[in-house]
Amino acid sequence: MKHSYMKSMVVACLATLSFIGFNATATAATNYKVVKGDSLWKLGKRYSVTIDDIKKLNNRQGDMIYIGETLAIPSKTKVLAAETTEPSTAAPANTAKPEPKPEAKPAEQAPPAVSLSASEKDLLARLVEAEAKGESYEGKVGVATVVLNRVDSPKFPDTVTGVIKQVVGKAYAFSPVQNGSINKPASEDSKKAVEQALTRKDRLDDSIYFYNPKTATDNWIRSRAVIKTIDHHVFAK
Repeated sequence: MKHSYMKSMVVACLATLSFIGFNATATAATNYKVVKGDSLWKLGKRYSVTIDDIKKLNNRQGDMIYIGETLAIPSKTKVLAAETTEPSTAAPANTAKPEPKPEAKPAEQAPPAVSLSASEKDLLARLVEAEAKGESYEGKVGVATVVLNRVDSPKFPDTVTGVIKQVVGKAYAFSPVQNGSINKPASEDSKKAVEQALTRKDRLDDSIYFYNPKTATDNWIRSRAVIKTIDHHVFAK
């Protein structure tokens, strides 16, 4: 009787310690301080976890992150190491050859390298529509790319909203903000151009300016190094 009681106590203690050890490992995380250029997608790739993993651990709903804030990054390897399975009864060895797995279809579009809120995407798409309404799709992507390059540059504000609404001298940096045409809705082409620019596949050699040489009145802008001409716009830095 005494022996049976002691055996039960030992089993209970071991189960408790196992449960505590599992939880301690499963909740292990790394604290990371956000720097310029970071996004949830980049952090997920770096630490081999999903965006949802990071958002769930930090009680986030949206995808926006901010420079200087500290995020808890789940430690995927430790979580996997802590997982256990229930023992199964012995079964005869399966001699049949496993069926080949179907090849995964390639993604139609690369995931965004920069994460923006829905409102910032809409603002950027409206600027693209106003600045490049008569331009080709490539020209629209170029305008969106310049805005994102400015966000990355230390010479400009570090948010899309800040760049678009920046005041230079006594006027806004972009004429559509000045004349109000940015308030018109964006076309589907302009929205798609923003999504493509966010993948950062072609940064136009980090161009931070664009202008129409036929209408530009500022001689200073013409002194900038020209990177590429798309339709009516010259892209420079």
